[in-house]
Amino acid sequence: MLISLNWLKELVDISGYSTEELAEIITKTGIEVDGVYEPEDLPENIIVGNILSCEQHPNADKLSLCQVDTGKETLQIVCGAPNVRAGQKVAVAKPGAVLPGNFEIKQTELRGEESNGMICSLQELGVKEEDVPEAFIDGIFVFPDETEIGEDAVELLNLDDSIIELDVTPNRADALSMAGVAYETAAALDREYELESPSYEETKEKANDYVTVKIENEEANPYYGAFVIQDVEVKESPLWLKNRLMAADTRPINNVVDITNYVLLEYGQPLHAFDFDRFNSEEIVTRYAEEGEQIKTLDGKIRTLSSHHLVITNGEKAHAMAGVMGGAESEVHEGTTTLILEAAYFDPRVVRQGAKDHELRSESSVRFEKGLDVNRVRQAGERACELLEKYAGASILKGVSEEDHLNREETKIRMETQRLNDRLGTSMISEDVKEILRRLQFGYEEKKDVFDVQVPTRRFDIAIFEDMLEEIARIYGYDRLPYTLPNSAHQAGGLTEEQRLKRDVKTYLEGAGLSETITYSLTDKVSAEQMISPELQEEEQGAIRLAMPMSEDHSHLRLSILPELLRTHRYNLARQQQNLAYYELGKVFISEDEEHQKQPREITRAAGAISGNWVTHPWQQEKKEVDFYVVKGIVEGLAERLGVTFSYMKGELEGMHPGRTALVVCEDEPVGFMGQVHPRYQKEWDLRETYVFDLNLDRLLEIYEKEETFEQIPRYPSVSRDIALVVDEETWAGDIEVTILEAGAPLIKQVKVFDVYQGEHLEDGKKSLAFNLLYQDPERTLKDKEVEKAHGAILEQVASQHNASLRQ
Repeated sequence: MLISLNWLKELVDISGYSTEELAEIITKTGIEVDGVYEPEDLPENIIVGNILSCEQHPNADKLSLCQVDTGKETLQIVCGAPNVRAGQKVAVAKPGAVLPGNFEIKQTELRGEESNGMICSLQELGVKEEDVPEAFIDGIFVFPDETEIGEDAVELLNLDDSIIELDVTPNRADALSMAGVAYETAAALDREYELESPSYEETKEKANDYVTVKIENEEANPYYGAFVIQDVEVKESPLWLKNRLMAADTRPINNVVDITNYVLLEYGQPLHAFDFDRFNSEEIVTRYAEEGEQIKTLDGKIRTLSSHHLVITNGEKAHAMAGVMGGAESEVHEGTTTLILEAAYFDPRVVRQGAKDHELRSESSVRFEKGLDVNRVRQAGERACELLEKYAGASILKGVSEEDHLNREETKIRMETQRLNDRLGTSMISEDVKEILRRLQFGYEEKKDVFDVQVPTRRFDIAIFEDMLEEIARIYGYDRLPYTLPNSAHQAGGLTEEQRLKRDVKTYLEGAGLSETITYSLTDKVSAEQMISPELQEEEQGAIRLAMPMSEDHSHLRLSILPELLRTHRYNLARQQQNLAYYELGKVFISEDEEHQKQPREITRAAGAISGNWVTHPWQQEKKEVDFYVVKGIVEGLAERLGVTFSYMKGELEGMHPGRTALVVCEDEPVGFMGQVHPRYQKEWDLRETYVFDLNLDRLLEIYEKEETFEQIPRYPSVSRDIALVVDEETWAGDIEVTILEAGAPLIKQVKVFDVYQGEHLEDGKKSLAFNLLYQDPERTLKDKEVEKAHGAILEQVASQHNASLRQ
């Protein structure tokens, strides 16, 4: 909400306070000030001049030679504006004047003719183009005929105004109007303010004789009032009204539209004007739209409506989306002479739904969504009638055609002085509370330090004692509240089991040499559907696209963390960082229906990407590059940290090397994968040889056993044996390892593969796998016979199950 200080000064006495001081006071009362905009580079020496004559420049087709009366002298000025005419009152920058941007006006010669100044457009005077009235966008600004020659143009155009921008929270919708801000400022400064009642003449004819109102759903539309206004002259607004709108970042259009916008800013109540003849009915009916019903809105677009959109109709056809936007068919235009002025209250939820569905959030819909003062709805219409009578020559028909189901009762709240002090830690007396309620202009009855407060309807955010407590505290002054700590005992906070485990996982991965990254959850469509873990591919229904993405690069919710991790690698490689090891604990988003109507399921994944050298010892001339077994070791270490057991299966996955990718299995279900990025992708993404892992951390934390376990340190020696087995080329070492552990139980404690051989002295299609076996009994020293027996059982089982034989 943009607050014009020149406007605020007319409502409340703020003398004695600078703009910065006023902003600080407002902030202290609980409404945050987003910014203070003092007029900078204010134009100097700009006055109003009258163009006495305007002739074609003798040496230029697009220039005019103007004689301009400035009150004290007549200046010849060459002007290039297409709308310059004799008889206009314009803003003149005389020689020596300085425009925004430190642009000094000098006496000069243009195409052989002397020019003593400049006739200015609003943009040249520092007004933003989007706020300039459409008639003056491409040319100079023209003052009303009654403007005095020689007056200060800067003051007339309100360019010396200061603006305070408020960040209004949803509960303080009363501050979305100048009246609301005036009440707030008056309370903060202990000054007087009261919203004046409108006054205008009414004709003998009644509005009810011209139009009737019918509401089909009282909950969606508790009140609808229609004023009938005749003899309207649609024209330019007076300068003061244009200035007020431009200060609020609203472009002036014509006097009728400008007055409705002005009342919106002043009262916080949206209004809408229909052309009575174009509306073409003596009946106004508000109802829910029919499914598929269409309306052409003021922006020229055809909108298809749903059954939950509220519309304003002439009994047959929709002419406006309630609280959102009017229809083009009944739009006010230059030939409009009779108006239907709508002042209504619509259910905030209905307006929000319509604005959201059609992406039509406006100053009007925002106020309907947050709530309105029920006692100010009709009054706002009356204020617009007052202004239309004065500035559009209108005749206002008697009364208002309305249907009214609004509850206008004031909220009553009881509070005790002692209870206030107990909550706030203050030592106020009842006189202090009375003073604060007086400043807030809240009615009350007081008896023995007990207050029955009547909350005015403009403060519809106040409903319970705690709300009144906040009101008392903020006017009393938050900075005056004591700041001692409570004496009651407090229990220290702690981590949940899940939080502790996630920290433990991070500690392990960082201890393993990886650095944490946090990448975007939003990515482009192609990346969103790359490198998805196999167990997710069975249930995902494609990446979810945002309804209103900021860019195509961040338009979809990710299904895998790895593409963004690899982007991080590429970024750092391009900056000469060669040895990279990153991990991330983050969410992926799985849609469970093809239409993406349901909320996506979020799954926490632990992913990592590593490239370059893993070990470097220059002095020993030792260097080891990252390979599959480095990543596998990290994953196995994580399993050991969590106390779970992984097994591995050869896997094929889009974007991964077909011969260097393994699926990670836990408790007979896949929980992720690991391996090398496909060389083709590495080339496309300008990566070195890169290895990755991606694990379902949510599932691993479910499997995790919370019971602490330990193994006693062995007291007796172990026995180590090596065997080399000749097996078929397709046989997996992991399967043989499982067989060895089963056949050698309970003496066999550890099995490790330490060599694979294919080549000379082996048949084609065969390979040799070398295992190191560790035998041990925690209770006694093993005998050779026991080891030999277990060893023989192992060889027998691997021979029968895997057709393995000892390598000679």
